[in-house]
This record gives sequence, structure tokens and C-alpha cells, in this order.
Amino acid sequence: MAVSARNQLKGEITDIVLGTVMAHISIRVGENVIESVITRRSVDDLQLKKGDEVTAIIKATEVLVSKP
Repeated sequence: MAVSARNQLKGEITDIVLGTVMAHISIRVGENVIESVITRRSVDDLQLKKGDEVTAIIKATEVLVSKP
């Protein structure tokens, strides 16, 4: 599937918390974790489960940068 977003990070689902309508997904990318909230229907349609290898595709108009 071709997408226009260039920020694509491969990782593993480490946690899924299902709600009635929404789901909270945690994806480990190297030493970092990306958190995402998607619809429960998307979780069901994609048959997502803990341990699945996925790609987080990020399309944003703003990226905040911090220096320690």
C-alpha cells in the first residue's frame, strides 16, 4: 500500500487496551514506545494483537523538538 506519509516506523505492539469505541495501542520502536488511539473497529478489522509487527505511519503538521 502506497502512502504519502514519509514517517514510517516499524515496531511491535506491546499493549492494547480496548474500550467500547476506542482502543489505546502501544508500539515499541527500538528503545521508544509510540502511543496511538484508534477505533475499536480498526483493531478488529486489522485483527491486531499483542506481539504483532506493525508500521506506525505518522503524518503531522507539527513536530516538536527538544534538546536535553
